[in-house]
Amino acid sequence: MESSVAFETQGQRGRVGRGALFCVCISALFYCGAPAASLAGVLLDTSNDTYAVLTGYGQSFPGWGQTTQRVETIDLVLRHNHHVIEDIGSGWYRGFYSTIMELPVHIVTSPDTSTMLALNFLATYTFTANSDWQPYIFGGGGPVYSFADIPGMSTHWNGNYQGGIGLEHPISDSRGLLFELRFHHISNAGLDEPNEPLNSVKVLMGLSF
Repeated sequence: MESSVAFETQGQRGRVGRGALFCVCISALFYCGAPAASLAGVLLDTSNDTYAVLTGYGQSFPGWGQTTQRVETIDLVLRHNHHVIEDIGSGWYRGFYSTIMELPVHIVTSPDTSTMLALNFLATYTFTANSDWQPYIFGGGGPVYSFADIPGMSTHWNGNYQGGIGLEHPISDSRGLLFELRFHHISNAGLDEPNEPLNSVKVLMGLSF
């Protein structure tokens, strides 16, 4: 019975690890953003690219999946948004596809006072039918390095995957207000034990330019 339970636990960790690795790999491929034939043109065309700074609050919830710790963070995110495919669709779903690279700094305020640093690659679709309020959806992930001493996290190097929704409100020709709600997962993909994940919700707002 014990060996059966151990085998099942290892299998679950393996599936979680493969899932996290798959999300990170797909996100990195999305950041390339185009078929090989047009890749050079897409990467060189930065005429519609934007940058952004966001800040906000995040919290993990014990009992959500295998999360056992309530970890609170103040988040600062630096972002580059690269437009890949413009003028997709028509009507309400008209929009554009872009890839985002982020450098987040998560300032942990509880249960430890420390920092986490990350690098995110996100695939994004922005709906542009309404010129005043433009919703967008995104997902992806990347590596996370944690300086924090959080029970249940046995490694400094971890990975994250996330997804969310956002809303951009242009305030001038080159600037816009951003509002986001994200699901955010951190774990070490089963590389070491213990491996208790942090399943969090993050609320962010910022300015694009």
